[in-house]
Amino acid sequence: MATSLPDLSTEADIVKLVDTFYARVNADALLRPVFNDVAQVDWATHLPTMYDFWSSVLLGTSRYKGRPFAKHFPLPIKAEHFNQWLVLFNASVDELFEGPKATDAKTKAQNIGAMFEHRMTPNPLSLLGN
Repeated sequence: MATSLPDLSTEADIVKLVDTFYARVNADALLRPVFNDVAQVDWATHLPTMYDFWSSVLLGTSRYKGRPFAKHFPLPIKAEHFNQWLVLFNASVDELFEGPKATDAKTKAQNIGAMFEHRMTPNPLSLLGN
């Protein structure tokens, strides 16, 4: 008999999701170097920021006040990085949660990743930055 997982609904759930996801990132051969070698992420600072970000996105707390795109723009990330980020995020959600809010988390992550990828991909038709 399959056991049912809880839906994502509390601040503790956000912390569990973020910690699980970034443990996967730190074990991933493609993403680990970007986070640790290139961006040199200070995890003690980054994780609480990510708790606030995902709490705002998923629970509507409005705690996150940053501008995430500017921090990502200079990084050497391409479609394969965004795809792997999403694979790891979805795997983290699926391992821990199920239900409408868990599905919403994966949809929002897909949309965030797609928006970042679009904004970071050079447009050969653009008059700016060429």
